[in-house]
Amino acid sequence: MRTQGQPAWELLLPAAGAPARRRGRALQEALREAVRSGRLAAGTRLPSSRELAADLGVSRGLVTEAYEQLTAEGYLRSDRGAGTWVGGAARAAVRGARDPAAGTPGVRVDFRPGTPDLSLFPRSAWAAAQRSVLARLPHSALGYPDPRGLPGLREELAGMLARRRGVVADPERLVVCSGVAQASTLMGFALRARGLRAIGVEDPGSPEHGRLFASTGMEAVRLPLDGEGLRPGPLAAAGVRAVVVTPSHQFPSGIGWSAERRAALLDWARTVDGYVLEDDYDGDFRYDRAPVGALQGLDPERVVYTGSVSKSLAPGLRLGWMLVPEELVDEVVERKRTMDLGNPVLDQAVLAEFVARGGYDRQLRRCQRAYRERRDALIAALARHLPGTEVSGIAAGLHVIARVPARFGPTERFLARAAEAGVALRTLEEYGTARPSDGAVRLVIGYAHLPPPVVAEGVGRMAGAVGGTPRADDGAAPGRP
Repeated sequence: MRTQGQPAWELLLPAAGAPARRRGRALQEALREAVRSGRLAAGTRLPSSRELAADLGVSRGLVTEAYEQLTAEGYLRSDRGAGTWVGGAARAAVRGARDPAAGTPGVRVDFRPGTPDLSLFPRSAWAAAQRSVLARLPHSALGYPDPRGLPGLREELAGMLARRRGVVADPERLVVCSGVAQASTLMGFALRARGLRAIGVEDPGSPEHGRLFASTGMEAVRLPLDGEGLRPGPLAAAGVRAVVVTPSHQFPSGIGWSAERRAALLDWARTVDGYVLEDDYDGDFRYDRAPVGALQGLDPERVVYTGSVSKSLAPGLRLGWMLVPEELVDEVVERKRTMDLGNPVLDQAVLAEFVARGGYDRQLRRCQRAYRERRDALIAALARHLPGTEVSGIAAGLHVIARVPARFGPTERFLARAAEAGVALRTLEEYGTARPSDGAVRLVIGYAHLPPPVVAEGVGRMAGAVGGTPRADDGAAPGRP
């Protein structure tokens, strides 16, 4: 049973010490709050009623009654012969809440995925672009902007995306937006206006996709993946006419979709008169070969292409883009206009200058070198400290999937002990509905924001906590206690 750095019974001990007449209710309230707050994550397996009762020093009947009550309310679920788990109804609420572990003092090494190295932001080059823009931008440019984005930025982005990602990039169909999050929201409203009420999302996949489209009134339908991409059978049977996918480097599994599955997805979209939303969140970061071109290049009238500078520069810039099929352009642009009247002019002009000067290409090369080195350091550390660990997925992006042998598990104990050692982790099960049956611990490990010595420190700490083979020279990064 996993919590943020402490065993479950410590969360429940105050309730166990309540007066006898209200001990059962106090236990239920404490367990319910642990699920609501996220201290017990969705998919976490709970101890048996006998084990938890013994740990807390209460009767087994009190624990059984608490489990039954919270199962009836939807906080827990019980599978015959498989135990009791934190349920799916609670998962949506927990994932929508602020991560309770974020910024906690006890976290020494944070392997949770999704964050680039913000220290790599090119401050000098960005400042030079700002000075150049402020020196020559006419006063007239500071009025209300075209909601599609500054023409100069759309021209630069179109050229860059065509060259780097192989898209069909017409500047008139390119909309500058506040990252992929806003692009998804804009498309959700546009699709709903056309009568669509549901959209397919990858399973496992980014929980953000479902949340963003839900905010526009669309239901997210989970669609299973295999090693090549979305499975065609469940996709055809789902009854949806739109899907959001990450084909170049699927999040979180790390696979690259096969050519056959890409073609099958586009055939499906044409058959149902539907749309594919391509989230190209880290398509530039491939370390063993040139990146595979974006799906949009194969059918720009069926694929909405989205991307941003969140992984290449910084998510705080809130700058992204989307390439929209011709028949959706007017609807998307009008929705963008009513939503915020367009992105800030100066930020757009600076990004246009930065791309035009070659700064964006240089930044990508810099990040690629750094992230490749960190990925190599992570794989080497896992092999040394947790023998038998398998890393899957293509050599790309900012995270890996690590399958740690069952002898270091089970997952709940592995995570609890790693947290006690100051290591924050995410499991693959937190991003989907499938759960492993082989006892292995499947981790989604983010590494881009961590220098190689800190990567080694984190794996060493993790291994020492779960019975691996930490080495003295890898136990701490230089300058860190």
